[in-house]
Amino acid sequence: MEPYYYSQMNKQQQRIYQVIKNGLEALLESFDVPRIDGAELSDIFYKLRLDCPEIFYASTFHYSFYEDSTLIRMKPVYLFEKNKIREHQIAMTSRVEKLARIVKDKSDLEKELYIHDFICENVTYDKLKKQYSHEIIGPLGHGVGVCEGIAKSVKALCDQLSIPCIVVISENNPEKNIKYRHAWNVIKIHGVWYHLDATFDNTLGKKEVRYDYFNLDDKSIFKDHEPVIYKIPACIEGDHFYYKEKKLSFTKLEDVAKRCQQAVKKGKVLTFHWRGGYLTKAVMEELLHIIAGVAKEKDRHSQVSINWAQAVIRVRFYQEQIEDSLKMENAYEEENDATS
Repeated sequence: MEPYYYSQMNKQQQRIYQVIKNGLEALLESFDVPRIDGAELSDIFYKLRLDCPEIFYASTFHYSFYEDSTLIRMKPVYLFEKNKIREHQIAMTSRVEKLARIVKDKSDLEKELYIHDFICENVTYDKLKKQYSHEIIGPLGHGVGVCEGIAKSVKALCDQLSIPCIVVISENNPEKNIKYRHAWNVIKIHGVWYHLDATFDNTLGKKEVRYDYFNLDDKSIFKDHEPVIYKIPACIEGDHFYYKEKKLSFTKLEDVAKRCQQAVKKGKVLTFHWRGGYLTKAVMEELLHIIAGVAKEKDRHSQVSINWAQAVIRVRFYQEQIEDSLKMENAYEEENDATS
């Protein structure tokens, strides 16, 4: 399959993309490309690195040209010296192959679930934002990453497992205190495109793996994600949204009560999605009343946390004396409280 961002380019951009790709793969100190505007050149370089997460070792570039020249001389900035890059390439290729091998015979949905869970269980969000955390070498090599490195790692594993996958980039929004661009993935499962944000699930899931951002449609993801910079395929279905798939997406209050009773009995945490209309304050009060009622009935205390944008509610029941509590969850905290 043709790389996604490459397929969106015109013929000249594609030619330049190919020259840059060949130059980076050969680890050249410099190479010439047809002369175009510097912003357009940066755009091609950036999109190439979204298409090819295996090119993790070139972070940016410098360029120069003569006034009357039809060419631009590009000089990539490599993160490591050549021998080190080759060592890292061997290690990364081997790591991706080894991880993918475990699920190679599973369905695409099972493969996606495995990749998501691997990220959530094995990668720590890197608050210091080290340079390599923006590339696959962070999450797959060091177990740390920021959204860009995590999204590229998801893509690298999807590529290995032949699942169509795109790294998506959204704008920052200082007015909402969103200081940085954000990255996640759009993945094609059984012929349908969905949003998958492993970083948000990773930052929410302190005690258990969360699936609030697993296979969302456009309407749901953009409740708490900014508009994307580059055009992406429309995601119009939510049929494989995790909580819906697992029958944990409720429309009736009595279903919530029933599942809370089961959770108390089994001593488990209950995480569910509410889709019985908008999650207004009034609806939330009803849900909290039901949860507290079940807790009292079973001589327990409840701790509830809410991802309001995605209408996902997590309930934990305790035997020991604690105040019934309510906490708002926001996956953006990790992304934007970090220092750049």
